[in-house]
Amino acid sequence: MFSIGQLSQASGVKVPTIRYYEEIGLLACDGRSAGNQRRYTAAGRDRLRFIAHGRALGLSLDAIRALLDLSDRERAPCRQAHAIAESHLADIRDRIARLQRLEQELERITNACDHDGAPCRLLEALADHGQCASAH
Repeated sequence: MFSIGQLSQASGVKVPTIRYYEEIGLLACDGRSAGNQRRYTAAGRDRLRFIAHGRALGLSLDAIRALLDLSDRERAPCRQAHAIAESHLADIRDRIARLQRLEQELERITNACDHDGAPCRLLEALADHGQCASAH
């Protein structure tokens, strides 16, 4: 059995975050010590690592909850897990495309500025979204 501090060290997840995951029902403590300290089994540690890895991949807590529910089933349908991952991947690709548009626009307005002009063209462009070359 692990104390909450040992679980934190074993998973890299901070103690307040572990408590939060308990509060929202993603993780359950497996009992309490005689001194009323939370105790966790290796299965709890593994579940917390699953949650932490999902968060590191940018998955929402709702997506992680759904994946945990699937992983708790004996014969979980892989299609459902795959659909969750595909949806998240599509979101990531959308964000990347948006960031690339932001990069291009910021590069364009930065390059349009001669650095010594008055008024500053960069500041003008930032103040007026209508000066942008494309939607971003």
